Amino acid sequence: MKVNKIFVEENLQGHESVSRFCESFPKAELHIIDQYENYFQKVKKPYLQKHNNNSIFLAEKRGNLVKAAPDAYGLSGEPHYYYIHAYNCMYECQYCYLQGYFQSPDLVFFLNHEDIVESIRRTYSEHPEGRMWFHAGEFSDSLALSHLSKELPIYFRAFQELPRAYLELRTKSANTKELEKLDPLENIIVSFSFSSHTAAKKYDLKTASISARIQAMYRLYTKGYRLALHLDPIIDSPNLFSDYQQALKELFEKIPANYFSYISLGVVRFTKDVFEQTARNYPESDMLAANFVKSFDNKVRYSKPLRDKILYNMRDMILRMGITKEKIYLCMED
Repeated sequence: MKVNKIFVEENLQGHESVSRFCESFPKAELHIIDQYENYFQKVKKPYLQKHNNNSIFLAEKRGNLVKAAPDAYGLSGEPHYYYIHAYNCMYECQYCYLQGYFQSPDLVFFLNHEDIVESIRRTYSEHPEGRMWFHAGEFSDSLALSHLSKELPIYFRAFQELPRAYLELRTKSANTKELEKLDPLENIIVSFSFSSHTAAKKYDLKTASISARIQAMYRLYTKGYRLALHLDPIIDSPNLFSDYQQALKELFEKIPANYFSYISLGVVRFTKDVFEQTARNYPESDMLAANFVKSFDNKVRYSKPLRDKILYNMRDMILRMGITKEKIYLCMED
């Protein structure tokens, strides 16, 4: 990743993470600013400028630090929340909703993790009984640059003291070095987005390969980490099920299928704006050749019969491979 500029909020100049980012991108111009909101997205920047014109903002997150997750975001029957530790991603998945969400692909890293933890604690206290969930990775990959942000120990210490709270770290990265320095916790689950080798090469641009993700999961498995899978978004193709079966077979040969805490299934979907942005950014992508329709939630999706066929057959496949039905849920489906 090429970074041309690093913007640092003035009250964070002495923060140790600032030094790490600056040392990692020594050619980047350093700019001291008042608040990132006064600069980030103020000039619209095309998404694909991330190829050669990236900026990083190091800032404090203000406002609502923990938000309720939408329906069908995780296992049903329990409250789900997500916290925001960063905006945007170093990867370039063709279907990514971030290309139509922000007006800039620049990366923002929030460094006031203690404030985020305090908000998590307050939310936890509002649910005095039962299990609840917090998710990282909604607006940025939770592991990709964790060796620079170094926030993981802060959350591990916090969740040690929140036994009814479960933390899910969502990722497409193979960067597990920071996790491997920590002792796994029963209530922290590392979940990997997973697809076939073919689909990842076509659509998950600049991410870790499926083979690299399998190796990363295996490293965490040997250390005792709890793991989960997101087969999402599934993109229709002529060899969809055989391609997925081969990748899953490789994974389950290294890690027993039922070791995974849960598996989500979801079919590719877009908001109208993101669909239009994707078509501009990747006009030659065969992902766009399918017949998309406006769906029950106003998102752009495959027709319901095609979605049902994909989800039914994918669910049947992973059941036959050893996953119990209680561990499978459909992500963002009616």
